[in-house]
Amino acid sequence: MEKSNHFAFIDSQNLNLAILDSGWKLDFKKFRIYLKDKYKITEAYLFLGYLKENKSMYDFLSQIGYKLIFKPILRSRTGKIKGNIDAELVLHTMIEYPNFDQAVIITGDGDFYCLLEYLNSKEKFLKLLIPNVHKYSALLKSVAAGKIDFMNNLKNKLEYKNERQLHKDKTL
Repeated sequence: MEKSNHFAFIDSQNLNLAILDSGWKLDFKKFRIYLKDKYKITEAYLFLGYLKENKSMYDFLSQIGYKLIFKPILRSRTGKIKGNIDAELVLHTMIEYPNFDQAVIITGDGDFYCLLEYLNSKEKFLKLLIPNVHKYSALLKSVAAGKIDFMNNLKNKLEYKNERQLHKDKTL
């Protein structure tokens, strides 16, 4: 049997905010394992804005199997952070295009419509994994019909729990 060679391309901001909006926090280590087991992901690209104060988090994410692609972040005068990664995700998907059999795209952002449409036309689109069934672009419904999975029901499998919570809840 031939081994699957599937890559994941993850819009980290969309993923993180949508999961938090659903009322829980994602455990990125469990998520990486889930991607490997469920979708046979061999490479998982995580797109995020770079803040030097988050270096230890970036080191951790690299250690647990993510390939990090950074975009410099701009701060407005009010302190609001801007670091849209859409172009980086599309570009790196196309750079890696010859290296994967099929891709899983993780986002609810309709800006990726054209990428999904292209990958689908080339039979290189495996799944669209949408973080929140209640908040995603309707544009994605048609382009990914039959290839959409949602993360809302994954809280029990993928929720982050720190050691204090585990002891307090007596779940482990």
